[in-house]
Amino acid sequence: MQLFYNPEITQDTSQFTFPKEESKHIIKVLRKKTGDTVNITNGDGWLFTAEIVVPNINKCTAKIIECTLQPNHHYHLHLAVAPTKLNDRYEWFLEKATEIGVDSITPIICDHSERKVVKLDRFHRIIQSAMKQSLNCYLPKLNEAITVKSFISKHTSEYQFIAHCEDTNKTSLKEALKPNTNVTILIGPEGDFSSEEIDLAIQNNFIPVSLGHTRLRTETAAIVACHTVALSNE
Repeated sequence: MQLFYNPEITQDTSQFTFPKEESKHIIKVLRKKTGDTVNITNGDGWLFTAEIVVPNINKCTAKIIECTLQPNHHYHLHLAVAPTKLNDRYEWFLEKATEIGVDSITPIICDHSERKVVKLDRFHRIIQSAMKQSLNCYLPKLNEAITVKSFISKHTSEYQFIAHCEDTNKTSLKEALKPNTNVTILIGPEGDFSSEEIDLAIQNNFIPVSLGHTRLRTETAAIVACHTVALSNE
């Protein structure tokens, strides 16, 4: 099964024309012809089965013959992760977190951040590609970058955690989690959160947590946190 993505398709859509690049892929690479079917999602959980009616290499047209709302997991995970110095590491995190199951992602700019400018266009494309590759019909929401202090002061969640490296009292994220809940986890930059940021988070009811006994890179910590939440909900 190969999944295509288009946010404009709804349950009321009866016919759809693919853009040129996807039309070429469908006809030249997948070798689809009239009567063959393809699968499309709008990223909101809907899976559409469409039958090709015009196998044009530039404007492949298909009619929707079935649509079903796919089940989603019973929790909501929001990862607020500082951009990494090397962009490809953050892109790796976006790809893998989408495959594992994240619902919302916010890049946070911290006191120790070495990268403070975030370009979201490429990030959006990576998330969309990962969603299609993993056959997931729910597209994670990618939010605009924000300072961690603003995020902490504005954000509230049922369960919210901050993973940091300071040698203070922390609980294991695995032990702190409860299934079927809304979870927010803060992951800091290469230089970790500053003491001021950690104190602010704790003052705003973020629980300090540990992700294990070793020091992890930012992108690794984010994936460990994402996978821990997914496993706790199985």
